[in-house]
Amino acid sequence: MNLYPLLRPLLFSLDPETAHEVTLKLLNAAHASGLSKLIYPAIEDKPVRLMGLEFKNPVGLAAGLDKNGDYLDSLAALGFGFVEIGTVTPRPQPGNPKPRLFRLPEHQAIINRMGFNNHGIDHLLAQVKQSRYTGILGINIGKNFDTPIENAVDDYLIGLRKAYSSASYVTINISSPNTKNLRQLQQGDEIKSLISALKEEQLKLQQEHGKYVPLVLKIAPDLTTDEINHIAKLLLEFEIDGVIATNTTIARDMIAGHPLAHEMGGLSGAPVKDKSTAVVRELTAELNGRCPIIAAGGILSAADAQEKIAAGASLVQIYSGLIYKGPQLVEDIVKSL
Repeated sequence: MNLYPLLRPLLFSLDPETAHEVTLKLLNAAHASGLSKLIYPAIEDKPVRLMGLEFKNPVGLAAGLDKNGDYLDSLAALGFGFVEIGTVTPRPQPGNPKPRLFRLPEHQAIINRMGFNNHGIDHLLAQVKQSRYTGILGINIGKNFDTPIENAVDDYLIGLRKAYSSASYVTINISSPNTKNLRQLQQGDEIKSLISALKEEQLKLQQEHGKYVPLVLKIAPDLTTDEINHIAKLLLEFEIDGVIATNTTIARDMIAGHPLAHEMGGLSGAPVKDKSTAVVRELTAELNGRCPIIAAGGILSAADAQEKIAAGASLVQIYSGLIYKGPQLVEDIVKSL
């Protein structure tokens, strides 16, 4: 029973951030009352084994929708093969001033400059502990906005240490355009020293906890070919377990002339699809199957997901597609793959 086409005009009449909160509260209410089982049919399992983990199906929820883990159970009920929550920082922070979220329905796109607004990692872990979700859980970690970029590694180490025991895998987000200077961590020596420190810590935590939790790096769609190749070499050198391609884009040529094109922030949805897929293809060529790729960016249909898989991805993640197409998109993609 696909109710989303009926609900969407109402939700789109609200301010985007308000609509986001209302939607999540409605999902929670539907889940708590048992309605979600009636509304969303069970999606057949299509298991994928990757990074030593068994994914129920290849379609995941991308980070950003549930930054604090407050809606984990109700989002999981939509049939995702895995759920990624965050981005979360060591300390709570309010994010950027509002308005900071914009819809571009003509382009099936979203611009956001949220700025890692979250209640801090301790809150997120408390929510995870209370949830009943037993599937694959990614925890996406970032740095606080007021941590100097030269000390960024300290924040990522705090995040990794705290998330390790609760996460199925941990994602290192160094590609959001909405935290000042964050993206420079993807370049040159900065990325090498960050990856090196996190890998060393991961191996220490493996000994301490008696289990291995994969590390995944999330990168931007705006990197040059040389930068992608440099990152690919480091992924292999330090045996990083996976890479998510990609985050949102700062490019605007795809929406030139739109009244909101000047708004600062990351652009997601349909306009980022080709850029993201190009990064997946480039990584596939460089990694040669030695480090799995999770594709995100512009997946609004089953065909879009198939294109990412054909480009070399093993799993896909959706976010903007869920806003524009609703939960039916999850089932459509799983059936098609």
